[in-house]
Amino acid sequence: MWSKLSMLPASVRPLVAWLCRVAPGERIDVMQRLLPERYRVSSLADRLPKLAEVLAHSSGDQFYKTLVSHNKHPSGLVLGSCEPKTILDASGDIPDFGDLRDRMMYLDTLSYLPGDILTKVDRASMAVSLEARVPLLDHRLVEYAWSLPLEMKIKNGQGKWPLRQVLYNYVPKEMMERPKQGFGVPIEHWLTGPLKDWAAALLDENRLRQEGYFDPAQITLMWNEHLSGKRRWHYYLWDVLMFQAWLAEQ
Repeated sequence: MWSKLSMLPASVRPLVAWLCRVAPGERIDVMQRLLPERYRVSSLADRLPKLAEVLAHSSGDQFYKTLVSHNKHPSGLVLGSCEPKTILDASGDIPDFGDLRDRMMYLDTLSYLPGDILTKVDRASMAVSLEARVPLLDHRLVEYAWSLPLEMKIKNGQGKWPLRQVLYNYVPKEMMERPKQGFGVPIEHWLTGPLKDWAAALLDENRLRQEGYFDPAQITLMWNEHLSGKRRWHYYLWDVLMFQAWLAEQ
């Protein structure tokens, strides 16, 4: 994605970003229903502001950090806070791979995999005594994968090329060549449905102001926009709700 966006002249990006910010995304979502399904873009009201934020970046490293960050501006949400530095900010400690894709895979190996994906898989699989990570995390396989040139890992725009070639010998293609599907839970709908009253009590503006941890105005804005359907802020709000629920039990 960054390779395509970076082709847009730097002088033009601010204008395109501004258009994405002011575009009435929620109305466009409604208008899209007039189009054939294959031409629709899901959740356009969310995607346009995110695209605007990406367009503001001047480097692939900034693009990657935005891509993997759960909350893009945590210091603006938590009062009196300062976001600590991580491996994503330590550019001098990261090998110069020469290609952003290699750099992203390296950072994924150090952060996203152990801190997110592998943690979730471990909890879910070990709860039923299932070991799901072996043999893909065997150090010999990881070292071999890193030794392969990037042109072999990504061919004709298709990732995981060597692994696909192996699987084709054992798994029918129709089972593999399908849209990627994650394991997310419907938090978006929970917060406007069965968990609405619970969330509203924890996100009450007066309560937030009295506790003094979060910016009440920003959270209230996100909560109202989420309830109205203007924007989907469920991932941001869920982080706050987990802290609020923990705080209520102390």
